[in-house]
Amino acid sequence: MIHVEGLTKYYGDHAAIRDLSFDIKQGEVIGFLGLNGAGKTTTLKVLGCVLLPTSGRVVIDGHDVVNESHEIRKLIGFLPDTPPLYDEMTVGGYLAFVAQLRGVSAADVAARVREAEEKTGLVEMHGTPISALSHGYRQRVGVAQAMVHKPKLLILDEPTSGLDPAQIVEMRTLINKLKGEHTVLVSSHILSEIAQICDRYVVIQGGEIVAQGTEEELSKDLGSQGVIELEIRGTAGAAIETVKSVAGVKDVEVVRLDDDGVVLRVDAEGDVRPELVRALVEEDFDVMKVDKATSKLEAIFLKLTQEN
Repeated sequence: MIHVEGLTKYYGDHAAIRDLSFDIKQGEVIGFLGLNGAGKTTTLKVLGCVLLPTSGRVVIDGHDVVNESHEIRKLIGFLPDTPPLYDEMTVGGYLAFVAQLRGVSAADVAARVREAEEKTGLVEMHGTPISALSHGYRQRVGVAQAMVHKPKLLILDEPTSGLDPAQIVEMRTLINKLKGEHTVLVSSHILSEIAQICDRYVVIQGGEIVAQGTEEELSKDLGSQGVIELEIRGTAGAAIETVKSVAGVKDVEVVRLDDDGVVLRVDAEGDVRPELVRALVEEDFDVMKVDKATSKLEAIFLKLTQEN
């Protein structure tokens, strides 16, 4: 669906992104991760034909972004970090307007608007002026305008920005429903949410790609085979020291501590669950739970951005 090779974009003398290369298959949901100023938004704007690249090659569904941008715009739906809304229009009127701009035939506009409203939970807001909407509903309208013409590619730049916890869950549910039907590119700072949405990740730091792959692949590349979760009954301090003494344990994090014991997340090289349980039992601790989980996306992200 997307082939990017040597993509570079300068603003004056400043290189916002340098020599980016990656491929994205049709139907994938890809997360773009990076600190503020890393180059995420610039990358998405080039893919969305909002900006021209300084150099490099970008091909979307067989079309070049420099020479065939008009063809590509028919294939994409773009939600920038601030939704492009007209406050004086109603939700339904605005979506119909966007559908017409996107080339939807007059006979199909009403059906496309209805479908977009149903998918984004906006049916009851059809006749409501956009100026009267809450921030969460404005974000929904932003997603609806990006998908009203049934694009092959959806680009969502910080779709959960400014949302409360309940609205974030709603947005995550919405994006998960789009899987398979669209190829989706998502930029977000809320890593706990993006981890539940994306198939793979592209991590950008200082305008360059520092890693890409699934969460498991990124974890292995960093020398970690995952995170082990332990629930232990007994004196917390002594239990932590016992866990730290096991060969292969790199880091121990306290998840919960109470009168009954402690819940730990253990970062280790390889699967050391048998060794952990054996060491704890030998010290008379009760092991209530031992699970192997993939490494936390937050930990991967922080390690990658701090090292580069």
